[in-house]
Amino acid sequence: MTAEDGHFLSAEQLRPGVFVILDLPWFKHNFTLNSFKIRSADQVQELRALKLARYRYDPAKSDGLDVSVPPAQAAAALPEAPPPAAPGSAASLDPAEQERRARLAAVSAWRDQVANVERAFGKATAVMKNLNRNLLARPKETLEEMGELVGQMVAAFLDSPDATLQVMGDKAGGEEVYFHSLNVTVLSMMLAKDLGFPAELAREMGVGAMVHDIGLMEIPDRVTKKNPDDYNNAERTLRNQHVEYGLAIGRKIGLSPQALAVVGQHHELFDGSGFPKGTKGEAMTPAARVVAVVNAYDNLCNPIDIHKAMTPHEALSFLYAKRRDKFDAKVLQLMIRCLGVYPPGSIVQLSDDALAVVTSVNPKKPLRPWIMVYDANVPKEKAVMLDLEKETAINIVKSIRPAVLTPKVAAYLNPRKRVTYFFDGGSGATPPSAP
Repeated sequence: MTAEDGHFLSAEQLRPGVFVILDLPWFKHNFTLNSFKIRSADQVQELRALKLARYRYDPAKSDGLDVSVPPAQAAAALPEAPPPAAPGSAASLDPAEQERRARLAAVSAWRDQVANVERAFGKATAVMKNLNRNLLARPKETLEEMGELVGQMVAAFLDSPDATLQVMGDKAGGEEVYFHSLNVTVLSMMLAKDLGFPAELAREMGVGAMVHDIGLMEIPDRVTKKNPDDYNNAERTLRNQHVEYGLAIGRKIGLSPQALAVVGQHHELFDGSGFPKGTKGEAMTPAARVVAVVNAYDNLCNPIDIHKAMTPHEALSFLYAKRRDKFDAKVLQLMIRCLGVYPPGSIVQLSDDALAVVTSVNPKKPLRPWIMVYDANVPKEKAVMLDLEKETAINIVKSIRPAVLTPKVAAYLNPRKRVTYFFDGGSGATPPSAP
């Protein structure tokens, strides 16, 4: 059902029991789902506060209430966008000043876009919290929330030609316990399109990736929070059992066979040296082969002992140089191609000797990412943003370990102790070059 052929209500007609569908971007409202049954008068008030001209709803999913209205009354046109502001005297400016102002406006638009991604990331983190709290107590509702989040990723990475991957800043973080599963899900979905996954398989892979470590809830904290290098044999065996525990929980809550396979095989390796069953090669499901690679990458970037963390650049290099026989070669090569030699979060030195952080990468153009440049004479909130696809005279020379940065540079570029990713669904805006 599209917005053009749906059923609509006015704000006054909203009431508990109505199954409402919000035709808004996911981050533009405070509800977990874009479509849901209104449960309370408070939700009615929150919906009315959105001040939409009309509210789409599904009569078949509503509680048998007579909320239908004649189409002529319900299909009132949405307000037209205001006309663009007159350019004033801008046309009389010299070309150089016009270009400078245009680039400043582009920088502002890009920062707004980043803020939207951070808001969406905050909602995704809330979904992960609910997953941990409510999956066993309210599995149906929790799986619906997960499905909504995964659906956003399917739409972004499979349907949009311009989806970008962005590293999250510290202000968007703070809940690191939830980030591993979210990272694995986002990165797996990034690979789905180029692997030729249909939307339904991508969706089930996303759900499986989101709950791949669910069995860890059955492992004591004294084990899960301990550095794996310090495990004794009993502790290592116990932790490895999280796969079987996860499968048991997955069956209990009704995961699909495709999602269950991801849970059961995310520690299997292509050469048969993984666990718990030593499944190898084509015997692993296509989705599980993807999640196995991504899971290994994120564990290298975000280990329990953060002092042993690799930079994104180092992690990719290690997987390719030392571990590539452990993974599906096609998946590993595709991940390297999509993330680029310098994935988001990498600190890099440029050909003009400047230092920068890679902020986002378009998987279709991974060798020319977008960067934020350190400049002691420019406040951080106005830092220079460069699109290296356009700034062809500037190149990345090498990756830099964050530990070697001076405190001033580190604070400016804000390299995170833990690398966390989220996505921009490709709204049409493009990162600007520097003014």
